[in-house]
Amino acid sequence: MRIAVAADHAGFRFKQQLADELRKLGHEVVDYGTKSEESVDYPDSGIPAARAVAEGQADRAILTCSNGIGMSMLANRIPGIRGALVYSERSAAMTRRHHDSNVLCLGAGEHEDAKLMEMVRIWLSEEFEGGRHARRIGKVEDLDK
Repeated sequence: MRIAVAADHAGFRFKQQLADELRKLGHEVVDYGTKSEESVDYPDSGIPAARAVAEGQADRAILTCSNGIGMSMLANRIPGIRGALVYSERSAAMTRRHHDSNVLCLGAGEHEDAKLMEMVRIWLSEEFEGGRHARRIGKVEDLDK
């Protein structure tokens, strides 16, 4: 899978670890920055990464900032993106099963790295269940028209 990753300064350290782990799992990683812990604006890296998914240049994206809220808000402004801010292993699974999320948003300051990585692994492994959930997602996607 081709996965776009992006972070602001608060999520930089975890993004670096995440990119390494994704490569070990056999994924192709496209890093949209940031490149250091120097203060930056989260939209500068998050928007291009989310757009890569919307435009078909990446299969999914994982966006990281201090609490994940800003990245989630910006991702969901882009047509075709179903961004999910997750806070547990269950929410990571359900956002794929029921919502077919294509962008994962994480708060690097909210959880320990091991928990964040476990949520990523779950999110990557779960499949969309379709059925009644597809009907619901269709109604959400109609908002983009």
